Amino acid sequence: MEFRPCIDIHNGKVKQIVGGSLKDANNQAEENFVSAQDGAFYANLYKKAGIRGGHIILLNPVDSVYYEEDCKQAFLALSAFPGGLQIGGGMNDKNARQFLDKGASHIIVTSFVFKNGKIHYENLKKMVRAIGKNHLVLDLSCRKKIEENGKISYYIVTDRWQKFTDTRLDLEILEELSEYCDEFLIHAVDVEGKANGIEEDLLKILSAFDKIPITYAGGVGSFRDLERLKELGNDKIHVTIGSALDLFGGSMKYEDVLKKCRDNTKYCAKC
Repeated sequence: MEFRPCIDIHNGKVKQIVGGSLKDANNQAEENFVSAQDGAFYANLYKKAGIRGGHIILLNPVDSVYYEEDCKQAFLALSAFPGGLQIGGGMNDKNARQFLDKGASHIIVTSFVFKNGKIHYENLKKMVRAIGKNHLVLDLSCRKKIEENGKISYYIVTDRWQKFTDTRLDLEILEELSEYCDEFLIHAVDVEGKANGIEEDLLKILSAFDKIPITYAGGVGSFRDLERLKELGNDKIHVTIGSALDLFGGSMKYEDVLKKCRDNTKYCAKC
């Protein structure tokens, strides 16, 4: 399990928000933390620690008055750690290349591929043609939905996690979409930003898949959660920690998180 850091940018600031609270109207979000530091500060921290594969997420839509400010923060981070960070938020086949040219290692995509609730394979293929499979990360962030039979399933959500698609997240769809991308990024949106426990049922689904790397984000609030994630994910699912990290006002020390993720010892239920 690797620690994959994050730089979430909203209204031109590095922030941690409650994932399910994000609204395009008036650029609203419930904030957990607003940093006084810029994107370059965090990118330099991650570069110093040798942590690659972290992600920058632009949380405002492209037509927001803040989108340009979000991009400025992102470009600061990318220039500080070229090749070390991925970026997502409003990405498509027309604008993706500029972010690679600015230093991003990968482009993270959701809404361009999952349009109007469905998978648009032509758009997915456009992304592959534009930047190559080896530079593409598919964001399969999801929320719970109760089926007609009462079963709880997870469905992929788009448009900054506000809209459900008709695509259920399961092993079959992971296998299918892995043919087009280099990695998956999956936020458990219902617990994102709450630091109150992980989505164990979702992790059980993800742990059955092993073709390409998966980074999980959502709900980690303690080292017990981190150990449980390591166990459920068979030590192969990477993790992002946001609001609970001391870098963003939380109680989990950054250095201790790095040590725990790099520790190869197995999870012990009695520890």
